[in-house]
Amino acid sequence: MKIALDDLFRGKSVSLLGAGVSNMPLAGTAAPSAAKLTVRDKKSPEELGEAAEQLRGLGAELITGDAYLADIREDLVFRSPGIRPDLPELTDAVAHGSVLTSEMELFLSLEPCPVYAITGSDGKTTTTTITSLLLEAGLGKEHVFLGGNIGEPLLHRYPKITADDVVAVELSSFQLMTVDAPVEVAAITNMSPNHLNWHTDMDEYVWAKKRLLAKCGRAVLNYDNDLTREAAFEMQKTGTPVTFFSLAPIPDGILRDIDSAVWLDDGVIYSDFPGEGVREVMKRSDIRLPGIHNTANFMTAIAVTHGKVSYDDVRTVAQTFGGVEHRLEFVRELDGVTYINGSIDSSPTRTAAALSALDDRPVVLIVGGSDKNLDYAPFAETVFASTVHTLVLTGATMEKVYAAVTEAPGYADAAAKGLKIVKNPSFDGAVADARAAAKAGDTVILSPAAASFDAFPNFMVRGRHFKELVMAF
Repeated sequence: MKIALDDLFRGKSVSLLGAGVSNMPLAGTAAPSAAKLTVRDKKSPEELGEAAEQLRGLGAELITGDAYLADIREDLVFRSPGIRPDLPELTDAVAHGSVLTSEMELFLSLEPCPVYAITGSDGKTTTTTITSLLLEAGLGKEHVFLGGNIGEPLLHRYPKITADDVVAVELSSFQLMTVDAPVEVAAITNMSPNHLNWHTDMDEYVWAKKRLLAKCGRAVLNYDNDLTREAAFEMQKTGTPVTFFSLAPIPDGILRDIDSAVWLDDGVIYSDFPGEGVREVMKRSDIRLPGIHNTANFMTAIAVTHGKVSYDDVRTVAQTFGGVEHRLEFVRELDGVTYINGSIDSSPTRTAAALSALDDRPVVLIVGGSDKNLDYAPFAETVFASTVHTLVLTGATMEKVYAAVTEAPGYADAAAKGLKIVKNPSFDGAVADARAAAKAGDTVILSPAAASFDAFPNFMVRGRHFKELVMAF
């Protein structure tokens, strides 16, 4: 029998840590039945603006400022994903009887319907979006719910979800720190260093990602990535079926009888699932999204949704889906120059993937933002091997990236071949510098290889500001 959300909150004191995307809808869900609703945020009421007024209208008490996490004693405590669950204030609250959870953790624990969950260092948003589109093609749009780290909370939609529906959910390592619920299919697109300014180290980051596999019905994992391939081999020691995806044929002897694979061979995507044998899914050229990384994203989604959608529908989605905002998003062409918004590219590996999708066009690349303690030495090699002729650096990582590039072994050769580096701490100034450096036939791309928090609340605001600047040229 389905649990009523009102029953979960009735008579309890509830504290929401953070007045952001995941908790604002939750406030409206909890307020009618909670004995008391408290919302805690480091920002002042003035900084919260309209959100503060909405919360007060719900009857919530606001606790703000540097001590916003002090003396938490509410019965139910919901943390925002960006707040570590092991902060002293939170462990103290749990020691005094509070139940620490999160919007996504509670939603998944309620198991309203089959859940198809995707995480990874790169590609998870596009893959989750494709997964939802494939499920819609197979089951009908009214039966598919999309949410999670992709920007749409799901708990407030729980009352509308039935056992006949499905959920496609993107999960971040922040969310996975405390998620411990079964999912129908769990996919990890890849794993590479990321968010090391938040996680204690790379081991914790990998551990968080792999938590998604603990209770899944089937695991979808990248054979081409060392860490996900290792995770797949670990899963094969259990009774959980594994579906590999790869940009090349899977070697013989890898698959057990219960395992399966989706792979690319000579421009064609194939699948091999138990009882079906090898089948042609579609040609790579059917995929409208540019770049080999998007081919991998499609193969992940094909693997995740197997059995729910026909390959005819897969081809239709591939031929029509033009991408997600901020991910290789075409902005405009002006004076023969193409402008691309890749604000989602918050790590060097994402920027490398974006550059690989631009074919052979000369590139002016805008890079820089807040520092996630990432190593930019490999990024230098990416630039040297690409068609980038001007690198425009900005933001808090400006000097760090500059040092990584100019101190790299290949820099002298790259500079001799014409690579130019422009530094401008102002984001607006950097965009203007990129325009000045571009000539007809070039592509200017914002692909920052860094987070946005030095200058913007999130990558979406950064990307939209970039588009506004470009449209104002």
